Amino acid sequence: MRRKEKEIIDKKQIEQILQESNVCRLAMVDGDKPYIVPMNFGYGSGCLFFHSARQGRKIDVIKKNPNVCFELDQLIKFKKAKMACKWGAEYKSVIGSGKAHLLDDLEEKIKGLNIIMSQYSDRTFEYPDDMLEKTLVIKVVIDKMTGKQS
Repeated sequence: MRRKEKEIIDKKQIEQILQESNVCRLAMVDGDKPYIVPMNFGYGSGCLFFHSARQGRKIDVIKKNPNVCFELDQLIKFKKAKMACKWGAEYKSVIGSGKAHLLDDLEEKIKGLNIIMSQYSDRTFEYPDDMLEKTLVIKVVIDKMTGKQS
């Protein structure tokens, strides 16, 4: 990171940003072109979890190349000024990379869905069999991640 004074190196702080974020952007490589999707997610056990339909572009891309990148951010506030170059923002963000795995095993899928739901709710949930059949869970095993704040 070029601006070391903005880097967050404390893993607990990085994980707090992950736990407090609502949307994760999952980036993939589709042939020679980037492809990015904003998604609901869950973070647990050092991994990110996403739910998906069983078919679609992101599933096709991950099957060809499981290497992914992700980004989450929290906008705290804008800093306004008279001059455009003096505007800015207070924010926290996390960028990382890892390998995506498609979970189709029923037990693994339910664990992943529970992690996703715990990102947004303290409740416990049951998943109807017909919905579980239509759903894949994407598990991203994180290789590295960095945090940044301004």
